[in-house]
Amino acid sequence: MESIGTWWLWLGFSCFVIAATSVDLLVLRAQGAHRVSSREALHWTLLWVALALLFCAGLWVWLDHSGGRELANLKATEFLTGYLIEKSLSVDNIFVFLMVFTYFAVPTEYQKRMLVLGVIGAIVLRAIMILLGALLISRFHWILYGFGLFLLVTGGKMLWFADASPDLERNPFLRWMRSHLRITAGFHGERLSVMRDGQRWFTPLFVVLVLIAITDMIFAVDSIPAVFAVTQDPFIVMTANIFAILGLRALYFLLADMKERFHLLTYGLALVLIFVGTKMLIAGWVHVPPLWSLGVVIGILASAIVISVMAPPAPPPAGKGLRQETGNES
Repeated sequence: MESIGTWWLWLGFSCFVIAATSVDLLVLRAQGAHRVSSREALHWTLLWVALALLFCAGLWVWLDHSGGRELANLKATEFLTGYLIEKSLSVDNIFVFLMVFTYFAVPTEYQKRMLVLGVIGAIVLRAIMILLGALLISRFHWILYGFGLFLLVTGGKMLWFADASPDLERNPFLRWMRSHLRITAGFHGERLSVMRDGQRWFTPLFVVLVLIAITDMIFAVDSIPAVFAVTQDPFIVMTANIFAILGLRALYFLLADMKERFHLLTYGLALVLIFVGTKMLIAGWVHVPPLWSLGVVIGILASAIVISVMAPPAPPPAGKGLRQETGNES
């Protein structure tokens, strides 16, 4: 499979990722457990977006010098499109994280560490999945049509169940952990496990970390094929994915309170998956330029956000909360 990624580009990017995650861990240790403010989250989000754009600009300059303007424009557009798709799909991921944290009543000051560890796990997992996907595509090119059909079905299911809320009580992984592991009733600081009477007990934070890792793995199955619909260059797919993941923690604290405000965003994400799935399926007959793909993705997401703001969700019936409260008391 052809790629612009030379050995030194891969090495340089790997060193950057290691340095970025190391800085995140050092900052986490220096700050300790604390509540992340919206201002802090905004600054970190802008920093990660700026680094992604700076990388794209540097890649464009290098390709313009070594491969020509056409190649530079193509790869830069592919990176931006893939990055935008990954970043937008991670928003849905964030809302699931919020549901997990809320379900287990995880204190806000402990959530940061869980997200940092989750990001590191996601980077390793996605790197393996991307390299495996690139290997499969290079040997079995027809698998792209399978990816396209999968994205089309996933987008349709997301549209159909857009208003449905996941039920953690029925989650098989959670039920398995509850029946096979010794789990403490409360938190023990930021510890994942404790020793009691010579036996290892796991804290609720361990359960949360496992659920976050599983959630990201499930979302990666959707998002990685979506980027392969934009480009089959493993280096572009990898860098777009990792840059989007690196900013996931900051984006969570920035958007955690905005789920209701952007209530139609899930429909927009579903349409994005349907679009890229269709693009994959018709690739053998109709070529959609990367710049057009970027414009369509931006248009869908912007429309979902604008309509969400202009048409806020209807408030719940006045008696609904009262009936729920009375039921709990009984």
